[in-house]
Formats: sequence, C-alpha cells, structure tokens
Amino acid sequence: MSGLFEDGLGLMVLGMGFVFLFLVILIFATGYMSRLLNHFFPEVLPVVTARPVASAPDSSGVDAQLTAVITAAVHQHRNNKNS
Repeated sequence: MSGLFEDGLGLMVLGMGFVFLFLVILIFATGYMSRLLNHFFPEVLPVVTARPVASAPDSSGVDAQLTAVITAAVHQHRNNKNS
C-alpha cells in the first residue's frame, strides 16, 4: 500500500509541476506577444477637434410640454392603480 501511495504522490507532484511550468511559460509568452503587437501596430490616438458650442436652452433645462406630459402620465398611473 505504501508503494501505491508514493507513486500517487509522485504523479501528483509531477503533474502540478508541469501545470506550473506551463502557466509560467504562458505568462511570458503573452507578455512577449503583447510587446510584439504594440511594436508593430502602435495604438493611434484619436484626434480631438473643437466643436462649436450650441446655444443653451432655457435656464431651467426642462421643457414645459415635457413636464405636462410627465405629470399627466403620473396622474393616469395613479388613477389606474386605485381602480
């Protein structure tokens, strides 16, 4: 029984070692590929253009018609809820 346990433990350590080695190689490979792509295809910064400032609407910022529509919708919802 002792030999079987030792074999299992050895296989576990070997398997975990291979997984660890693979992940370390994967980290370095992705870092290398990232640097390689940034070297050959640098990121182009967007050009910011100044836009003319549009005239601002009334100081309250809320349209009177929109306020009336919202008030009517709330009133209708409350009336339907009580029915």
